[in-house]
Amino acid sequence: MDLRSIRDEIDEIDNNIVELFTKRMNCSAEVARYKAENGIAVFNPERENAILDKVAEQAGEYGGSARLLYSTIMELSRAVQHDMLGSGAQLRNRIYCAGKQLCSRPENIRIACFGAEGAYAHIAAKKVFPGAVPIFYSPFREVFRVISIGEVDFGVIPIENSSAGSVTAVYDLMLQYRFHIAAAADIPVDHCLAAKKGTTGEKIRTVCSHEQALLQCSDYLNARPEIRQSPYVSTAQAAKMVSESDDDTVAAICSEDAAEKYGLEIIARGFQNNPNNTTRFIVISKDMFIEPDADKISLCFSLPHVTGSLYSVLCRFAAHGLNLTKIESRPQYGKKFEYMFYLDFTGSISDPKTISLLCALSEELPDFSFLGNYKEK
Repeated sequence: MDLRSIRDEIDEIDNNIVELFTKRMNCSAEVARYKAENGIAVFNPERENAILDKVAEQAGEYGGSARLLYSTIMELSRAVQHDMLGSGAQLRNRIYCAGKQLCSRPENIRIACFGAEGAYAHIAAKKVFPGAVPIFYSPFREVFRVISIGEVDFGVIPIENSSAGSVTAVYDLMLQYRFHIAAAADIPVDHCLAAKKGTTGEKIRTVCSHEQALLQCSDYLNARPEIRQSPYVSTAQAAKMVSESDDDTVAAICSEDAAEKYGLEIIARGFQNNPNNTTRFIVISKDMFIEPDADKISLCFSLPHVTGSLYSVLCRFAAHGLNLTKIESRPQYGKKFEYMFYLDFTGSISDPKTISLLCALSEELPDFSFLGNYKEK
């Protein structure tokens, strides 16, 4: 048999598969109607596992591939059923009630900002809330605490950096508190090495800064073994400490704003590993805010201990043409090698397919939270 003949046979098989797939999905709609009338849950893991075991056995050497194929078909079948049954009504109502813009009037809002005046978080806060005067807190947990007790309306904190990666402490706190993300801002990070006036680079023996900033400047620091690296609570607070210290051999890695604020002399600029170094900051709140032009969605959830469970969830996003931009796993507190997943993707709840997917996942996934639909400022 030549290649053309083989391809003709494949085309015929594919036509049959599409026809059968359509029939199967139509049957899923009938199943949904029956379940609605009889109060039966959409997800039946025992039946699905039995089917997957059966097709894997029938497919012989292709058993693993067949299992994967049918697992995807079942995910899509459940999506049809969820749509017809209106699953996730509680989440849908909460989302529709959250369609309001961030308040831009500084006198009406209270903002908690990580670090101190002149910190990169301060720059992010001014970008999102022009003219607002934030209150500064550290460490990260304090920002979450004052939001939780209602002392402030919003918090501004870093969540990831283009060089050093995720700020894992913030992810852990997000998973603990489940606050909503109201906005995000990408801030270019051009670090300065700053010390007391009159200090030279050759004299520096200790550099203080937040651990993320030290990581972002590791090439510069590691090439100078005589310099001790000292993690500090934030870049701006490191600058403040240096300004108040009597030790003229200590310097801070901080923003130019912080160096100016605390009267330090800049010894070096732009020495971070990545010339395009950028930190993403998020604005968090107990209340949900969704602006009309929001185009990014964040979720967190856990997964059942079933082979391929993460793939099964992710294939649902692919089926809707949604682009995943971030996936982070963090250990679940008090559990042994069990994880929570944090997911970012581009999309809007104004898209009926997207909100249907979220509602379906909220019904199926353990410990599911919709964290927000927001816009980068």
